[in-house]
Amino acid sequence: MTLNVHSALEAVGLTAAVSTKLTKNNISCNVVAAYYHDHIFVPIKDTVKAMEVLCEFSGK
Repeated sequence: MTLNVHSALEAVGLTAAVSTKLTKNNISCNVVAAYYHDHIFVPIKDTVKAMEVLCEFSGK
């Protein structure tokens, strides 16, 4: 998954918030922080649940 949020390298806590949210829902992840966007890798079996959990951030 790619987070469609501009994430500057100076920003603190974005990947921590995402990984914590997934962890609380028993979803493991690998986070790759890039210059403009962050990428979240989750197991295929957890993709739908991960999307539901992460959409809670945007209220969708």
